[in-house]
This record gives sequence, C-alpha cells and structure tokens, in this order.
Amino acid sequence: MSAELQMEQVKVRYGGFTALNHVTLHVPARTTLGLVGESGSGKSTLARAVAGLLVPDEGRMSLGGRPLEKRRSREQRKQIQMIFQNPDASLNPRHSVRRILSEALRFHNMTRGRVQTEQRCLELLERVRLSADSLDKYPHEFSGGQRQRIAIARALSVEPELLIADEPTSALDVSVQRSVLELFREIREELNLTVLFISHDLGVIHAVSDTVAVMRQGELLELAPKEAFFAQPQTNYGRELLAAVPKMPTASGLVR
Repeated sequence: MSAELQMEQVKVRYGGFTALNHVTLHVPARTTLGLVGESGSGKSTLARAVAGLLVPDEGRMSLGGRPLEKRRSREQRKQIQMIFQNPDASLNPRHSVRRILSEALRFHNMTRGRVQTEQRCLELLERVRLSADSLDKYPHEFSGGQRQRIAIARALSVEPELLIADEPTSALDVSVQRSVLELFREIREELNLTVLFISHDLGVIHAVSDTVAVMRQGELLELAPKEAFFAQPQTNYGRELLAAVPKMPTASGLVR
C-alpha cells in the first residue's frame, strides 16, 4: 500500500535560523521523489519533519489525504519509515538481526506468536537478499552494504505507506551502491511504495527517481520530472549542480 505525501508551506526554525522556509511539495503515490542539494540545504530537516522526528513551526502535511498531526499516533509512525545514512548508528550492536526485526513487528502488532514472527523475519531477509542464517548474527558481522539491507528490512517490516531514505548509499563504495540502489528500485516496484529519496549525488538521484526536487538554503528551488531536469534544469543553481557532475549518469544510473 502507498499514499501520496502533501506538504504545504512547511517552515522549520532552529533558534534564529530558518532550516525550511515555507516548502510546498507533493509526492504522488507509488512514485519516487529525489531530493537533491548541497549540505545544509534543508534536505534532512525536511525528511525529519515528514517522519515526525521534529515538529514544524508552520505549515501542514498529509499522507493519503489524512493530516499528519504534530503528535503522531502509533499508526502514523508505522505508516512512515525512515532509513538513515549510517546503519551503524541506527542498528543496536547488541541486538541480533532476529531481535531487530522482531521488535518492530511486535511493537506494531504485525505478527502473532513466535512461529509467525520468525516466518516474517525470514521473508524480510529474503526480500533484501540476505540468507536465513543472518537471523542470529549481529550487525558487526556484516559489511556496510549488508547492514543497510538489514535497516531496509526493518523499515519494510511494518508495511509502510511512505519510505524515506536519507543518503542511504553515501557511506558505501560504488559497487555496493549499485546493488543497494537496484534493491530500492525492486522494492518500490514490487510493493508500490511512495519514496522520498535524499542524496547530494545526482547519479544516485538519476538512478532511483521519477521526479527531482532541488533545495538550497531551506527553500525548494525546482521541481521537475527526472528526464526534464537532467535535460535542462530551470534554475541557475540546478544547472550548476548538473555541471559539477564529471560525467552524465550511465545506463546503470551511477556516475562514473
């Protein structure tokens, strides 16, 4: 199941600094919006506001036409799942993969009993291409790409309507990036998810997105279909970002 995301005039301030300045954004259901911009542009602030990790000072948000309240219910927290840049920080090193996945399932009442929970955990591992014997291993026993797959499995475990990925491949080398991005594309297509994908890398944005949004200094400068943006950005800043790419994305979607 997926749902459209709507943001209207969302503003976030940190003290006297405006991190998001009246951003209005629409992500249609079953599409991926690629959000790009330099460090400090407000991308992660936007993601955290949508996920309910911080409360906007102004504006409204909705998912599937249902308002996203400042105080999110358990159901709303379930509907929006976030994958962070560094899986080392988001996965408890003292918990096995079995416990990491099981706790999410039990908290949101996704399964009943040990047998059903274990079966669901195995299904999740298969979906992210990890073997069944991964269940009783710990995060430090996996590579960085594998740990990110575990984080993806945990996010998918509660069957979200919106998946937010905040720089999920930036800490990975190029070959691992490619496999994780392929996994994202497969998951989006198979589960019909709505995805907000954040990256500073235009090659990555090209690989996964249907639409491209460009942010700078807390403002949304440009929003266009992927093909239109990569053919001809409409803003000077968008053209600067594209000009800074050494080579246009290849068919595989990654810059070489």
